Amino acid sequence: MTDLVDLTTAADKSDGARIDVTALGQTLMGRWADVRRRSRELAGREEFQRIPGQPMDEHRTRVFGQLKRLVEERSVHRAFPVKFGGLDDHGGNLAQFEELVIADPSLQIKSGVQWGLFAAAIMHLGTDRHHDQFLPGAMSLAVPGAFAMTETGHGSDVSSIGTTATYDAGTDEFVIDTPFRAAWKDYLGNAALDGQAAVVFAQLIVGGINHGVHALYVPIRDGRDFLPGIGGDDDGLKGGLNGIDNGRLHFSGVRVPRTNLLNKYGDVDENGVYSSPIASSGRRFFTMIGTLVQGRVSLDGAAVVASKVGLTIAIKYATERRQFSDTRGGDEIVLLDYQRHQRRLITRLATTYAMSFAHERLLEQFHAVFSGQKATDADRQDLETLAASLKPFSSWSALDILQECREACGGAGFLAENRFTQLRSDLDIYATFEGDNNVLLQLVAKRLLADYAKGFKNADAAAIAGLVAMQVGEVALNRSGIRSLAQSIVDFGSRARSIGYVRGAAAQRQLLTDRVHTMVASIAGRLKGVGSLSPEDAAALFNSNQNELIEAAYAHAELLQWEAFTDGLGQATDSGTKTVLTWLRDLFGFSLIEKHLAWYLINGRLSTARATAITDYIDDRLLPRLRAHAVDLVDAFELAPEHLRAPIATGAEKERQDEARAYYAAKRAAGELPGDESAPKPTK
Repeated sequence: MTDLVDLTTAADKSDGARIDVTALGQTLMGRWADVRRRSRELAGREEFQRIPGQPMDEHRTRVFGQLKRLVEERSVHRAFPVKFGGLDDHGGNLAQFEELVIADPSLQIKSGVQWGLFAAAIMHLGTDRHHDQFLPGAMSLAVPGAFAMTETGHGSDVSSIGTTATYDAGTDEFVIDTPFRAAWKDYLGNAALDGQAAVVFAQLIVGGINHGVHALYVPIRDGRDFLPGIGGDDDGLKGGLNGIDNGRLHFSGVRVPRTNLLNKYGDVDENGVYSSPIASSGRRFFTMIGTLVQGRVSLDGAAVVASKVGLTIAIKYATERRQFSDTRGGDEIVLLDYQRHQRRLITRLATTYAMSFAHERLLEQFHAVFSGQKATDADRQDLETLAASLKPFSSWSALDILQECREACGGAGFLAENRFTQLRSDLDIYATFEGDNNVLLQLVAKRLLADYAKGFKNADAAAIAGLVAMQVGEVALNRSGIRSLAQSIVDFGSRARSIGYVRGAAAQRQLLTDRVHTMVASIAGRLKGVGSLSPEDAAALFNSNQNELIEAAYAHAELLQWEAFTDGLGQATDSGTKTVLTWLRDLFGFSLIEKHLAWYLINGRLSTARATAITDYIDDRLLPRLRAHAVDLVDAFELAPEHLRAPIATGAEKERQDEARAYYAAKRAAGELPGDESAPKPTK
């Protein structure tokens, strides 16, 4: 019973803790707090906000007009070079972009298409001549543009796209074709109506040799009319984000000058000779794609912001809405006083805090790489892996959070005016664009396996298999924040001794880290020797372990979130705030462990008594103590009424409840309430 007693001690010392809401808000806003607040000021204006129920065509027109206003407000150029009117502030640019989800996710994503994809591709894949010729129009919105990478037949597998750009030495031009229907460019923002040009990704063919996927700047319209050889369709009404004109493009013999090839990583000279600073076609491809990682980073951040909006609305409503009375004639109970409601909302509040701290870490890493402070290949690979870890966690979590908030608010949550349903619909696509979440996690898993192999490259099969039953000893993060798995391994001798006390941060870290390590070690053992197999057999072996690979990568993402939250505790400016944040971090950590209790029990990491103790600690200690701080914790998100725009978060429910209670109290005091049918009848 010692572990059960240990679980209660911290909670028993919690009386009197208070949150400094202002200081916590500043911490959550992060390094670019002023930039975020400026963007929120814009998002709070009616002119930038979505009109509920607006028809698709009107919504598209409104959003395009809002993009013009963003240019006038000088709020979309931070990442671009100073010589073109930018600030070379890459982290600040994404911070302000993420906050636009508060106004309208369609505005956020369409601005991302224009400046985060189309213009960013020109900047990062092009060279000075492209910057001088094409960037000014893209930045000013004089040339609305599309980012033409995805095809109807190929989304995640970009290296296999069918579009071709064939060099014609006789005219010194590239000829662009989509040779079959599946090669049509699809789901492209700005393609259906507004786009005047596109950055088109195609197989670059020079002298009969395919040099792999490259990008070219291609004019596509003159006003509303397609240019010769170009056609397209409107994707029409979607499940969300209907303020964006997504569409298809196809090309037949479309010619562009040789110099329209965005040639930072591959060029063709006037003699028709191809050259590249990167000899390997595979490495060249991944380097080009890696320069566009900001899309994943920004979606991670926008998912966090949307989660904050949803939870603020739901928790404010839950502190006012009353249902059921535990005594006859007594006051009905506030929803957030019910344990189940706390489970539904406060655990997800803990997840959102973890996501918020993790995103700030990712944003710092992104800024360091793109500003040139950390620009080695290893730095870029670390950034790409970190983004591929966090984006699936945050986007899936945001969908779960918004749905649970909707349900927790009952019928009121289903009303469009309270925003849950529209936000969830708009964010649904986050799970599959800028990298399908399952595909991204496979990339993370491959990186984890590669890191693991480096640490144990001299171990034989028996030694690797033996690692499955062992645990991580000293644990550290490498410079990127990616968990290093090749740590020293210690043999605990007995699984019964594998975990001592489960309450402290060290024990949470050990449990979460051990799960990742054991999963990766187990898969590595099964994949050992894959290099000696035929390509077909190797692919089959990998496929038979695919699900576990993705599970291991997601466990790694959970660990990164917990680590970021734990590091964030050090930013608390006072003891009261730190105490409450520690409870919230513990709730996040224990919720992760509880979610995977079957794994911990099967693998002998926890006894059934300790597993039960974790659930008891959540329900009996953490949730009741955090209940008192729930409103302060969402107030620290700094979301004003003009950001929430939900009638149930305005205090109107409290007014209704107070009115009803006053009515019954007055009737009761005057003896005017009708009698209760079940009350004892007076005797004669």
